[in-house]
Amino acid sequence: MRKDLGGVNVPALRSHNTALVLDLLRGAGEGGISRLELAERTGLTPQAVSKITARLRADGLAAEAGHRASTGGKPRTVLRLVPSAAHAVGVHLDRDELTVLLTDLAGTTVALRRRPTDLGAGAGPVLDAVTEEVRALLGEYDGGGGGGAGARTVLGSGGSGGPDDPGGPDAPGTAVLGAGGSGTAVLGVGVAMPGPLDHRAGVPGRVTGFPEWAGHPVRDELARRLGLPVVLDKDTNAAALGLALRPGAPGSFAYVHLGTGLGAGLVLGGAPLRGDRTGAGELGHQTVQLDGPPCGCGGRGCLEALCLAAVARGELAGAARILGVGAANLVRLLDIDQVLLGGRAVLAAPEVFADGVREVLTGLGLTTPVGVVAERDAVAEGAAWLTLAPVFGAETGRLHGLYGGEPTERR
Repeated sequence: MRKDLGGVNVPALRSHNTALVLDLLRGAGEGGISRLELAERTGLTPQAVSKITARLRADGLAAEAGHRASTGGKPRTVLRLVPSAAHAVGVHLDRDELTVLLTDLAGTTVALRRRPTDLGAGAGPVLDAVTEEVRALLGEYDGGGGGGAGARTVLGSGGSGGPDDPGGPDAPGTAVLGAGGSGTAVLGVGVAMPGPLDHRAGVPGRVTGFPEWAGHPVRDELARRLGLPVVLDKDTNAAALGLALRPGAPGSFAYVHLGTGLGAGLVLGGAPLRGDRTGAGELGHQTVQLDGPPCGCGGRGCLEALCLAAVARGELAGAARILGVGAANLVRLLDIDQVLLGGRAVLAAPEVFADGVREVLTGLGLTTPVGVVAERDAVAEGAAWLTLAPVFGAETGRLHGLYGGEPTERR
């Protein structure tokens, strides 16, 4: 029997095995999946699967989706995920705009708020705005109340709060969920903002143009304000995570985001590449012109400075070619399967940017496909997945279907 996901029958790994089952339920969609198929795919015994699915049904996370004919005996009961059982908040904190959305357990957006903001106003006023918008979002969706009150156990895996547990002791995946006014279970809040930043510590670095954010405890302060677990990551990493968890996603790709800045989220071998200091993907600060114009990062001739200057002049085709140079560097360095473009500037002229990047790659003999992520809120949606992913066992470096081998015990 092929153990697709590497489940094991050890009580200490109950939460891990539950995550494997939940991920298969998520992937099966409305059509559902039978207990026998769950056992075959995870390598768990039918008895273990029955116990897990019984708990999930009791918690309202799974439900019957009908019956399926079997080769003998009575028809098999098919189970499906209940998306409305829990929710997550995604926050995209851009340099000039704040987007806050609520997704269900399947990652579908069910509510959204947007407002102008100014990252240069400083951490205090900006985090005030984030707090206000998250509370308003939860209040609108839930009919009042907001998140953080009345914690209850629905899912759990017991985060350690250590260096490999970015959200701290109450990180997503622990047994703590905030409940909105009438009972909307909120897993936590994922926050995506421009880098550089330290994903594990939950603090920004010297954000280009806004050095005053360096070292501010964004994650911990928002967790205290909202009473919910919070995860902080770069905007490009969040978007890449959300894209990687979509059905049919390529095994390796670069999500190149051109908006108020330029950066890349990298997925290699099905796993997000953040780097030990969350420094991977700083595409915008590749030097491509030694005597070029100064950049806010302190360098000269950076890809971001050249590309944004071309956009500001209205030379979109030129900006696309500059972006193509950066994309070509990524393809040559990492041998990725696909380049995906996104961000406000790209979406204003998607064909111009896709054609321009593709033209540069083709001219260099590179056949890597180029696509455009059409969703305006790909970063905010990905931010929600920072909280959702651990529920399905898809944590840093381990995405759906890629567990291969024996899992390690999580305390």
